[in-house]
Amino acid sequence: MKFRTLMVAAIVAMLPQFKAGAQVNLPAGSTSTQLSDLMIALQFQHIKLWFAGKLGNWDLANYELRQIQASLRKATPSPSESLRSPQTTEQLQALDRAIQQKDGAAFAKAYSDLTNGCNACHRASGSGSITIQVPVNSPFSDQLFADQIAQGRALARGTCGLCHIVSDASRETPAFRVPAPSFSEIASRPSFSANDLRQLLTSSHRRVGPDQAMLKPKLVEYQIDAIVAFFETLQASRAR
Repeated sequence: MKFRTLMVAAIVAMLPQFKAGAQVNLPAGSTSTQLSDLMIALQFQHIKLWFAGKLGNWDLANYELRQIQASLRKATPSPSESLRSPQTTEQLQALDRAIQQKDGAAFAKAYSDLTNGCNACHRASGSGSITIQVPVNSPFSDQLFADQIAQGRALARGTCGLCHIVSDASRETPAFRVPAPSFSEIASRPSFSANDLRQLLTSSHRRVGPDQAMLKPKLVEYQIDAIVAFFETLQASRAR
């Protein structure tokens, strides 16, 4: 059975136990099955952490690291005491620093050190046949690990910022600019709709007013999705 099939089967089997936001708690006298469940949950988080950091999605990487730390804190004394050893703590702290500093090279090294620590723990506890590695492929085909919001922000500024005000009207008044609303103004309008924005960016309709026509940007589907996601985030932040 292929790796992806095995992972999908494992996810399906664990769905009743790992609902959104649920954490694994191992009480005193926990069984090997419960420890195995914890290891599987940690393996999923380990995979997600790698792809988030590799693609520079630091918010997601930070979230996955917190999930790993929470799962380890829930673990009570077990045959794998080094789950919470000083060395593991140092490895997690190194990952945390790399994520906060958005340092890809430091993240890769800290992640490799943590992975080696996992394998050292397996060998010390008599489970040396279980070897974890830096992920090659993601079994989570339904999750985008790149930072879509950051991509959308950069695309909107680079493509639409020629006319629209990006952040500060007093600093963005080139003589050639036609009057165009800022990104935040567009997102805060009661009439704003993500579907309408997507349709505008994909259609050939460029008229946006009696005497106004918008340039047609050359965007592919994933770029349009990113810009729409950025504007939806702006809309949500204005509503809070």
